Amino acid sequence: QVQLVESGGGLVQAGNSLTLSCAASGRTFSSYAMGWFRQAPGKEREFVAAISWSAGTTYYADSVKGRFTTSRDNAKNTVYLQMNSLKPEDTAVYYCAGKLSNSPYYYTSRSYEYDYWGQGTQVTVSS
Repeated sequence: QVQLVESGGGLVQAGNSLTLSCAASGRTFSSYAMGWFRQAPGKEREFVAAISWSAGTTYYADSVKGRFTTSRDNAKNTVYLQMNSLKPEDTAVYYCAGKLSNSPYYYTSRSYEYDYWGQGTQVTVSS
């Protein structure tokens, strides 16, 4: 069992940066592939980024590629989402998710494949 808690959300102006953190409880965090998703008001939840548990593989949605970077520190049981050049359309509740994996290189962009979810953190980007 893994519990996930996001933090770092807030209100920023367009063009600025923000870093989200997702802290995980449990001793097997290093065996979990992690993902970031977001949901804007009136829209479906969408994939943002994913990272394998070895951190050897990362994957990004086209809408954030080149602006967002995900990383993890398994010693701290934490995964990060560095968001640069933020745009108003990045406004959403951001969620981290985890999936136990046998492969150190596994990642997925499919929300239904994740086993655990955080409660979300609000990111608002003003124009």
